[in-house]
Amino acid sequence: MERRIQSGNSAQPALCASPVSAQPVLCAPHVVKRRAGYTLIELMIVMAIISVLVSIAVPLYQKALLRTKESLLKNNLFTLRTVIDEYTFDKKKAPQSLQDLVSEGYLRAIPIDPITGSDQTWRVVMEDALTSVDQTQPGIWDVHSGADQKSLEGTPYSEW
Repeated sequence: MERRIQSGNSAQPALCASPVSAQPVLCAPHVVKRRAGYTLIELMIVMAIISVLVSIAVPLYQKALLRTKESLLKNNLFTLRTVIDEYTFDKKKAPQSLQDLVSEGYLRAIPIDPITGSDQTWRVVMEDALTSVDQTQPGIWDVHSGADQKSLEGTPYSEW
């Protein structure tokens, strides 16, 4: 395939090799071969589309993480309350601290409050001395989260 280009200001068009046939074909002198790649405007459009998708996806991801933490908090509270009731029924007195549940083998470890990220922030509600099983030592009656934030439902975590 041979390409012949005439120089000068002649009125004759240049001959180019045809990719299909062996005969030369007329080439338009004003056609310039473009370089492969993307223009700046194409790149900007793609970046704009990506930024819109990310701005939609990030809040949904964060809300999904918060829902997961809330579900885990409900599960931990249910477990703690159940274990407190079992301890109270078995020992005929309420536990004095959450650590009593671990030392007596009712729990392997105190669960972590997923909202605060600590096992030391649980708020315990002590029973009244008059309503306690053993009236000399009132113990833990209920447990709440130590977080001060509000849930997705609008209720404070400390009221769960």
